[in-house]
Amino acid sequence: YASWERGLNENTNGLIRQYFPKNQDSTTITHEELLFVMDKLNNRPRKRLAMKTPNQVFFGINPMVALQN
Repeated sequence: YASWERGLNENTNGLIRQYFPKNQDSTTITHEELLFVMDKLNNRPRKRLAMKTPNQVFFGINPMVALQN
């Protein structure tokens, strides 16, 4: 495949590279750092998802309802 055929994959790689530069040794990344980045990316609104987060779409969570008592 060509990178232009895999837009979502390339976009996700770019988002990950904001936290972990390409030249960083992956063996130096801690589990806690991975969890932090995973949480950040999964809770980041996406234009493609109508400004919902991946977590909202996957789990069907409405944050306005979820935060109400």
